Amino acid sequence: MKIIAVANRKGGVGKTTTAINIATAMAAIGKKVLVLDLDPQGNATTSMGLNKKTCPYSSYDVLINGVEPLKAVKTTDIPNFYILPSAPALAAAEIEIVNAAQREYILKRMLKMLEGRFHYVLIDCPPSLNFITINALVAADSVIVPLQCEFLALEGLTDLIQNIDRIKKNFNPTLKVQGIVLTMFDKRNNLSQMVEADVRRYFGDLVYKTVIPRSVRISEAPSHGKPVMIYDFKSVGAQAYIQLAKEVLTREKEI
Repeated sequence: MKIIAVANRKGGVGKTTTAINIATAMAAIGKKVLVLDLDPQGNATTSMGLNKKTCPYSSYDVLINGVEPLKAVKTTDIPNFYILPSAPALAAAEIEIVNAAQREYILKRMLKMLEGRFHYVLIDCPPSLNFITINALVAADSVIVPLQCEFLALEGLTDLIQNIDRIKKNFNPTLKVQGIVLTMFDKRNNLSQMVEADVRRYFGDLVYKTVIPRSVRISEAPSHGKPVMIYDFKSVGAQAYIQLAKEVLTREKEI
């Protein structure tokens, strides 16, 4: 079972969209995939058509109350695609984790209970470097970093990579950055092209070749409770995520 965290300290960069669409592509080729929603906003949960209020257990219960993860896992309309939903209570988990024993390793211990159940676990992290995100990075084998094609996003990226390096040094020596994916790319916008050039110059092969365009279809899909690949398979956004998933799977084999 491979665990991939999808993380960025900045919100609105496409973490959730990236996580659920990569998971959809993996499920389509027969991989059993679990998306673990660790964001208190629960966007991954909503994007898959689930109501957070009606789920008996959530990632909060797994992290704080020690509920066995499998009890919280929900099926979706997509074969092989499972989700462990979030809940608003997760926002308070940060305070509750602070005094816990070995607080950085709580999620790692819980996910060991799922060993052999899934091929991949994709963790949709909250948009901050709090103890929840640290738990995700300590539990993960690798990290995918979505990066919005805007100037200020570059500053946050450097800080995030440094933080990942610290977690690798102190808690998880096998953690790797699987790749950086450029999102919300607008080919009509010179700034998007400048950001892409800067990121590729600085991070080289770490940046995926596939770029995710700014797309109305990608934005619409969550309101229908579906990944864009299911909502509109032929759209440029869906096709971009299919290509990205191919790159992710190729790198996983190399890792």
